[in-house]
Amino acid sequence: MTADIEIVREHLTKYETKLTKILESFKTEMNKVRAGRANPHLLDKIMVDYYGTPTPLNQMANISVPEARMIMISVWDVSAIKNVTKAIMASDLGITPVDDGKTIRLVFPQLTEERRKELVRSIKKTAEDFKVSMRNERRDVLEVFKKLKKDGQMSEDELTVQEKEVQKTIDKYIADLEKALNEKEKEILEI
Repeated sequence: MTADIEIVREHLTKYETKLTKILESFKTEMNKVRAGRANPHLLDKIMVDYYGTPTPLNQMANISVPEARMIMISVWDVSAIKNVTKAIMASDLGITPVDDGKTIRLVFPQLTEERRKELVRSIKKTAEDFKVSMRNERRDVLEVFKKLKKDGQMSEDELTVQEKEVQKTIDKYIADLEKALNEKEKEILEI
């Protein structure tokens, strides 16, 4: 008896979609890691109290990187500069904003070698956590296929073919994750 191809294809598509989301989440996490370089994505999660409404910083200001270790924030409504400064101070960036009344500057200090190694350890642990999530997705889809075999909807040969397909897919995604990790590690260790 052969498995319904549509059911198998549907599970494989869901599996690949979940792996894609995990990989994108990992890349987003890597963008948040401060590597001694100014990266405007570090400010993505900062919410500013703007007339009583929490507003994302990037929706109320121009954010630019004029130098490798500086972010410049030009707030459109100058009256909100104090609130933006407060929001940055309250965030976990660890950088004190410099406010000249018109713009806000964030100057990133050069990282020490010890801090660089600590960051590398941290991103490797994060990468391992994301790999575990990917492996959990692999386990889940394989359990579905084994259940189909047990219920007589899939033959042993089909199960073997699908197991190889699932493994090939996760190998590709883990390689992409490793590539992103290596790029970030190189960026952190670069002086």
